Amino acid sequence: MKRNVFSKAIIALTVVSGFYSCKDDGSQTVIDGTFSPNDAEAFALIDAAYRPYQTLSSTFTSLIDTPVDGFSSFLGNEEESCTWASRIDIDYDNLYPRKTFNALYESIGIVNDALDKINASDNLTENGKKTAVARARFLRGLFYSYLVQLWGEVPVILDGKTGSATERKSIDDVYAQIVKDLTEAEADLPAYDASPVIPARGAANTLLARVYLAWGNNPLTQAQVAEIASGTADPAVSYNSERLEKAIEYADKVIGSNVYSLLTDFRNLWGLANESKGPEQIFTIRHDGDGIDKQGNHQNHCASHSPYDEDEPAHIQPAHTYDWWPDDDPRKSFSILDSVIEKRTGQPDSIHYYRWPHQLPHNGKGVDRSYANAEYITQLSNNVDRIEIRYAEVLITKAEALVQLGKDNAEATRLVNQIRQRAWDGSTGHNLASVTLKDVQDEWEYEFQYEQHRWLNLTRWKNLIGTVKTLVPTYTYYDDKFADPDNVVTVNGITHKVGSTFARYHNHLSGKVRNISGKNYRFPIPQGASFQDLGIRPQNPGYSEPVAN
Repeated sequence: MKRNVFSKAIIALTVVSGFYSCKDDGSQTVIDGTFSPNDAEAFALIDAAYRPYQTLSSTFTSLIDTPVDGFSSFLGNEEESCTWASRIDIDYDNLYPRKTFNALYESIGIVNDALDKINASDNLTENGKKTAVARARFLRGLFYSYLVQLWGEVPVILDGKTGSATERKSIDDVYAQIVKDLTEAEADLPAYDASPVIPARGAANTLLARVYLAWGNNPLTQAQVAEIASGTADPAVSYNSERLEKAIEYADKVIGSNVYSLLTDFRNLWGLANESKGPEQIFTIRHDGDGIDKQGNHQNHCASHSPYDEDEPAHIQPAHTYDWWPDDDPRKSFSILDSVIEKRTGQPDSIHYYRWPHQLPHNGKGVDRSYANAEYITQLSNNVDRIEIRYAEVLITKAEALVQLGKDNAEATRLVNQIRQRAWDGSTGHNLASVTLKDVQDEWEYEFQYEQHRWLNLTRWKNLIGTVKTLVPTYTYYDDKFADPDNVVTVNGITHKVGSTFARYHNHLSGKVRNISGKNYRFPIPQGASFQDLGIRPQNPGYSEPVAN
């Protein structure tokens, strides 16, 4: 065990007036609901909100990475939740929206319960209370920021038990509450914390920049989604200049703090030896592995669960070979792993290749190559912290807002080139002379592949449908000759039977193109954690009304 993920003392629950104290044996004792926490106990109350959210470090890969153009899932058989998501065929009973929606609200409930106890306590120091409340508001803003992007209008429930669990608030009301929480948090969080697992002012400012960028791209309302739900045309693009200016303002606060910077080596952001370290990692989610966490970070395991079996696809992996990504970009060979060396005691090393006719490349960021001879040591224990926010996002967020506003292209270009120059080990030979919105969008993909941004980006840019329908048919294995596993075909000079793996690739790619429609700008309001109807109406357009199982 690396360390305890949270303080042992307290796990707050939303369904009781009291809270639970964890004993060393893992059992829990109910403590009087009138308990007044001191500073340490207040922080432990807030720490408990991470536990449901921890489980999403894995789930986000299935919900945000998979139902888009670039990823496929082979977790389970073709009738399981992840493969349905991979084919962009999701409804209210799919595991991933259900798990994400409920975990986010569980974490919000824990935050609200903690705020009630903290605000009522007379055992806190002034600074302890101020910091505890700021951390709680930061987390609540983070959780609602995912809810509003993934589901649109959602219920807003706050401390003091205010708000309805079934009434959907408008997009603007939800974003206004997020901004309120984050600006209040930003005022009272410390300027910097040496550990990125503890939110500091830079994390709040970066999250505000992220939120204002999304809000400034005029998210679709329920009525607007209904207009396009059954169609295959993307909606019109429009911007709110005032909110995009706010995205720039908050990005500038992070840049001007001189606290964060890009690492010299892009590759040193990932892996056990590199987790939760500055100066680029701004906010991270701590993980110690299955059996220690509520759930470990399965991004490693899902990226390469059987690394030395060339014929066993990864649970979540690239859906193609990324032919459109320039081969001379060093990030490609790191992010899209097409081979791995197996270190064998007393025997020569063995090289395993991920390519036709066996399988497609793996997501390299999920493979721990951070220290010698340990490429896959952590893949089963799932104990690498997840990067929620890093400094490169600040730079590209500001660049995108500038381009969308049509102002200061020189500054937008300078920001993008900072990221590109780092990728080429400091060389300016691949810098851009100026940037278009397409350049910025491409840079998002080059820099953040497999970091749970793709669906959020495409829906923000309002090119989700066009991207899937334009790019996916260009992929080699979209061709119908790969539909039959018994067909014999030639790829890159190698003639081989298609086989079940590549027939599945084809099935997922064709499913993406066949199933994508306007309704996919949102996910369905799902069932509750116990498969009950949550009573939230109306359902998002194009999906079935949830019923209890």
